[in-house]
Amino acid sequence: MIVTTTDNIAGYKLRQTLGQCFGVVVRSRGIGGNMMAGLRSIVGGEIKEYTSMLEEARRHAIDRMVTNATMMGANAILVMRFDSSEMGETMSEVVAYGTAVVLEPA
Repeated sequence: MIVTTTDNIAGYKLRQTLGQCFGVVVRSRGIGGNMMAGLRSIVGGEIKEYTSMLEEARRHAIDRMVTNATMMGANAILVMRFDSSEMGETMSEVVAYGTAVVLEPA
């Protein structure tokens, strides 16, 4: 599956636009991770516990988006983007979304 943030891909032409596709992940750090992150926030600098959590959440969101696009019959996703938000004080939502399309070699 080709996934890109651009609206076209060199060497391919758009055959069919299938519509939006997305993958959603909601994650929460455990109490230990939250405590470590809280301690790190006092000192300043990168909070590695949250960085790791969000990187993993983005990977899972992309995987779910690709699964969604595959079920739609797509072989590519164009104009892929991420969105994220906080849910409560301990949860983060990550959404990967884009346009599911069928491409063919030009």
